Amino acid sequence: MRQLAVTVDRRPETEAFTDTRHSNAKSEGVNRVIKLVARNAFGFRNADNQRLRTHCVTTHRARGHLRTAQL
Repeated sequence: MRQLAVTVDRRPETEAFTDTRHSNAKSEGVNRVIKLVARNAFGFRNADNQRLRTHCVTTHRARGHLRTAQL
């Protein structure tokens, strides 16, 4: 129990989650996928195509079936 208290004291996001039961996990996951797609699309000459690819990957319908190994 002491170790848990020490962990919560060191990490304000842990304390915020225990107080509010909200986290930013979804936005962090989408951000990770966007960065992965951007790395894979590096070198595209058309920035609009890169933006379109990122948008397609992060849409609601695609998120449930996302396999990052295939990107």
